[in-house]
Amino acid sequence: VPSVATADASSSATRRLYVGNIPRTVSNDELQKIFQQHGNVEKAEVMYDRYSGRSRRFGFVTMNTTEDANAAAEKLNGTEVGGRKIKVNITEKPVSTSDVPFLLQAEDSKFVDSPHKVYVGNLAKTVSSEVLKSFFGEKVLGAKVSRVTGTSKSSGYGFVSFSSEEDVEAAISALNNAILEGQKIRVNKAS
Repeated sequence: VPSVATADASSSATRRLYVGNIPRTVSNDELQKIFQQHGNVEKAEVMYDRYSGRSRRFGFVTMNTTEDANAAAEKLNGTEVGGRKIKVNITEKPVSTSDVPFLLQAEDSKFVDSPHKVYVGNLAKTVSSEVLKSFFGEKVLGAKVSRVTGTSKSSGYGFVSFSSEEDVEAAISALNNAILEGQKIRVNKAS
């Protein structure tokens, strides 16, 4: 069975950590300080809402090596920062093929479908359903990144469902051509 971990295992995806549930007061510098105790940090960025300027309570930290990223995820996941238990996981672990069906079912079973949906195209390969959901904000019912059949590789597009047509229109006008993980995303009504 060909392993999914190919030559690009040291690519930034395996060194990049998703950090969730951080207090709104944490800045990029503070995030970097937290992770520096566990290795060399290449980049730390808190995600901010582009309208209100408020922290969206999650961010990404890229470590210098995959080892540092693994160590930081292990040491920091579930630890408290400002009274909140933070979630830390690697955005893209090399997955053994036996894990794949389970992972995908787990992710897709959480998807709440509705007649009010947008199609999101040109997604970076690192975007997970969870990242997509939090990027679209609090009104989201469900978000799902499409996977290449039988693998955990992203197909580069996904769907986000809402409870009303107004929310769909708002998401399209606010987020079409927004930058997510370095790529300009396309957002339009799912046909």
